[in-house]
Amino acid sequence: MHSFRSVFMTQSRLPESTTVLPNSVFGLLAALSLFWGFNWPVMKIVLSEMAPLHFRAWCLGMSAIGLFALARYNGFQVRVPRHEWRPLVLIAIFNQAAWNILAVHSIEMMDSGRAAILGYTMPIWGMLLGFWVLKEQVTRRKLFGLALGVAGILLLLAGEINAVGRSPLGAMLMVLAAMSWAVGLVMIKRWPLGLPLISFSAWQMAIAFVPIWLGAVLIESGSFSLLTLSFWPLSGVIYNVIFPFIFCNWAWMKIVTLAPMGVSSLSTLMVPVIGVFSGMLVLGERPGWNDYAALLLVCASLGTVLFPIKTSK
Repeated sequence: MHSFRSVFMTQSRLPESTTVLPNSVFGLLAALSLFWGFNWPVMKIVLSEMAPLHFRAWCLGMSAIGLFALARYNGFQVRVPRHEWRPLVLIAIFNQAAWNILAVHSIEMMDSGRAAILGYTMPIWGMLLGFWVLKEQVTRRKLFGLALGVAGILLLLAGEINAVGRSPLGAMLMVLAAMSWAVGLVMIKRWPLGLPLISFSAWQMAIAFVPIWLGAVLIESGSFSLLTLSFWPLSGVIYNVIFPFIFCNWAWMKIVTLAPMGVSSLSTLMVPVIGVFSGMLVLGERPGWNDYAALLLVCASLGTVLFPIKTSK
């Protein structure tokens, strides 16, 4: 049985061409999809009472503190070697700061399900950048999985095209957020750092916190106090800190370092499907035939990438 410490060990990597993934990756994918997917309607609830940059500053600041505390408690390296500061800052800007700023403003302008669909066009940009920058192998299986995933996203989007058209700025911001996330993902693969995953995630959040907190102070009005929130928005902030930020950001870094770019990118395609259906559950929307068809396409997309492949214990 693996100890807590072994789970948070340094960023051990498998070769990009490998078809062998640890069994733990599948559990992480399931938890990641569930927590990130359910978070889209949760964010919508929080933003009904809290300014976007205030919300993200709280999430990043508290999550960084929590991850640093866990790293210290378990004796992990926290200090960043001098030569790793530049890539770390660049990764944090694209993978955390730009994503959070763009996405949180976009979701204010759109329904949570539609925002999730556009946000998770990231696998398209991630797959293309992986082929171009990382020189990953282009296989028929990856291309077929990409095509199925894109078809599922487009099918979900087709029924909402008029709604997206009424909010072109929101749609543009979310696509830019997806592209920024993909660039950050490529940087992580291109410039592997020696920090333990938990410290790596903590530093990304701490670095991203600075510009977002400054933006909240200088641009937005309102109090940083969480006591001004009603029960559900406050619960949403707490949920964001514990699950989407602390757990999911660590889990995502773990998946990125273990899996090739194509697999890690396409694995996120389940998130917008859960985002759409959880939005229906929480916000009272009703699924149509295209929602169910998209779910099948995305599941098929994941299957072409993850199965059949050999697993190791």
